[in-house]
Amino acid sequence: MIITKFKHTAVLLMALLMIVLSACSSGAAGTNGAAGGSNADSAKTDPAKAGKKVVIGLTVQNLSNPFFVAMSKGAAEAANKNNAEVITVSADGDLAKQTSQIEDFITKKVSMILVNAVDSKGIAGAVAQAKATNIPIIAVDVGADGGVNAVVTSDNFLAGKLAGEYIVKRLNGKGNVAVLDGPPVTAVTDRIAGFEAAVKGTDIKIVAKQNGNGNRETALTMMETILQANGKGKVDAVFAINDPSGVGAKIAAEQAGRDKEMFIVGVDGAPDAVTALKEKKSFAASSAQHPFDMIQKAVEVGFQILKGEKVESVIKVPVDLITQDNVDGYKGW
Repeated sequence: MIITKFKHTAVLLMALLMIVLSACSSGAAGTNGAAGGSNADSAKTDPAKAGKKVVIGLTVQNLSNPFFVAMSKGAAEAANKNNAEVITVSADGDLAKQTSQIEDFITKKVSMILVNAVDSKGIAGAVAQAKATNIPIIAVDVGADGGVNAVVTSDNFLAGKLAGEYIVKRLNGKGNVAVLDGPPVTAVTDRIAGFEAAVKGTDIKIVAKQNGNGNRETALTMMETILQANGKGKVDAVFAINDPSGVGAKIAAEQAGRDKEMFIVGVDGAPDAVTALKEKKSFAASSAQHPFDMIQKAVEVGFQILKGEKVESVIKVPVDLITQDNVDGYKGW
């Protein structure tokens, strides 16, 4: 009887020991699993290393502008080359809409965000949100406040300077110029600064400065106002901060029957500008940008950041002045 009790006790002790050992083993596995989960989470900051498909979020000012259409095509090609996916959206010139688009990219946990800001200062809050989640964010074409990782843009100061120098040379340093300004973004302010630097110290007089908002329709209306305020022979040239504005000015001058008394210089090298240059009428020159190359460089920079590599804070893509004389040799977008 006593022996039997001892046997039962031994069996119970063995059973308890097995349960304890099993629990310890299970607990160790759980710890290792949690550590593995932690490593996986940290790897999310570099999808390329984690073997996951990279997703690029691109928001541009307005896809009704051929410049941004070319940019979106360049992004698609760059994504394809890198086995990545790109989501392209248009902010339609609306800061609130662009802010919401960036927030949506954050929710979708994209790998990187490329932003062509509607408002360089106004977009700061959305940029800061992306930074807080460790999503690399690169400003393209125009700068953006809030702490972007890098800015990839044309040399916009040079674009304005080349346009201004062309105007000064053609007017022999003396004449009246109307300026069609644009949205509150760094690219525009840099172009205006470059233009002003070129005309400084000359007898060029700025007789009007209106915000054409960077689009043809508004610029056309603004140019009509300028022509009404400045009678025949009082405007010798027009500097437009982009080609849609320049083409709008051209149409307004033609409708007023005053296109032969002035010439127009824009910025972009857009398809419409190429057509206008080849007409050899009032549209005389454009400082050509390269949006396709610009966005591809931005994607490249994004991948460098994902790999933990250091990148330059500002990367400038060169511009070229195209005129009626050399437009036939211009590659275009």
